[in-house]
Amino acid sequence: MTTVLVTGGAGFIGGNLINHLVDDKTLNVYWFDKDYSKLDQNQAKNYIEIDTKNIEHITSKHRIKPDIIYHLAADIRVQESFDNPTQYIENNVLNTQHVLDYAHKIGAKVVYAGSASRHGNPYSSPYALSKYLGEELCKMYKKTYNLEVEIARFYNVYGPNEHLDPNEASVIGIWRYNVENNIKCQIVGDGAQERDFIHVQDIVEGLDAIGKSNLKHDDAWELGTGSTTNINDLALMFHERFGINFEWVGDQKGNIRKSILINNDAYDKLGWRPKKKLVHYIMSL
Repeated sequence: MTTVLVTGGAGFIGGNLINHLVDDKTLNVYWFDKDYSKLDQNQAKNYIEIDTKNIEHITSKHRIKPDIIYHLAADIRVQESFDNPTQYIENNVLNTQHVLDYAHKIGAKVVYAGSASRHGNPYSSPYALSKYLGEELCKMYKKTYNLEVEIARFYNVYGPNEHLDPNEASVIGIWRYNVENNIKCQIVGDGAQERDFIHVQDIVEGLDAIGKSNLKHDDAWELGTGSTTNINDLALMFHERFGINFEWVGDQKGNIRKSILINNDAYDKLGWRPKKKLVHYIMSL
């Protein structure tokens, strides 16, 4: 049996990944997260109460030695990071170093959750810098310590169990929250900014494939659709589904113009393919 550990298991992507992995009877799946207030049956089974900076206690105290670590625990809000830069460096950079150091000591493979913000200016926000530095740490451990670590670079993820809290949600989650609570939906900037939206089920299948593969990538496995939707067109989908109108508000710092898949290596080498369509998801809400 292969032992798998998921950090950030109560999060949007982490929770979906656990639910996917537990169906594989060749895996023993464990997880932890700082927020464990809402657990479903699959997640509650092998939850470990610990934090990332003490990750080595999983072996020393809990007698669990992971073969694969999916490191998904991170703070993810661009605007929040401007107000809490220290928090973002501690949680996204220093905690990543703790995970990598632990994996090196026990000989585990790490699959790190990167970010498409890597392709923009890393100095555009504390969040962007923290994810850039997280990837650089992975590459350093790979080259200097010969650690088996692969970066999975995400684009704009949506789908079941996505955050609806306006303080944590992406644009789709925020608009869903506003629709449910009769709050006016807003488009930040001119709405022409483009995003590569990808369904969370496609993401977890990609993560599973990366974890099980022996292939190594010099940079990162990019998990995106390779096509973009601009925010105005996304708003049109919401209008058609819910009959709502939007208002445009001023732009925000760190709001990049376009984000899209850069390389097709996950397609060409892993045989991974995204299957879900954004419009089908919006119309199903």
